[in-house]
Amino acid sequence: MGSLRKDSINRKVANAIVNLAPESLSFRFVEVGSLPFYNPDLDGENAPEEWKSFRASLAPADGVLFVTPEYNRSVPAALKNALDVGSRPAGESSWSGKPAGIVSGSLGGIGGFGANHHLRQSLTFLDMPAMQQPEAYIGAFGGLFDDKDQMTNDGTRDFLKQFAAAFADWVKLHAK
Repeated sequence: MGSLRKDSINRKVANAIVNLAPESLSFRFVEVGSLPFYNPDLDGENAPEEWKSFRASLAPADGVLFVTPEYNRSVPAALKNALDVGSRPAGESSWSGKPAGIVSGSLGGIGGFGANHHLRQSLTFLDMPAMQQPEAYIGAFGGLFDDKDQMTNDGTRDFLKQFAAAFADWVKLHAK
């Protein structure tokens, strides 16, 4: 999750994907908001416990689905920090080889295109094969959910169901 907001629309989208995904996928949310900023001076045996726990939580994952808003045409700082924390110490990346999917969104019409593509650049370096199709840019987030956090847009629901099925196939094809 890229968003830290209590009432995050991205979290609602992520929950919708969990509910729409095929049974072959199981999900576990890994929180990034409490991770101290990455600083190489703190790494090694005396690394913060939050870093150690975060890295350990990534180890059993067969794949990673990122759901993120766009901040200033990029990913939020908390998500970028999580990428950095998980990629260290050098040579011990928790991300390496894990297939990835990306869903980005925004209140505007371009659906987080900038965040999606900035994240793809990082995933390339992290050796995470990112699913190419279908691409998931979801615009006009504001009207997707009712007051009970139920998705109200059938077209978006159908698309996310197709996306989740494609992601399941992607993970199966690329998981180590």
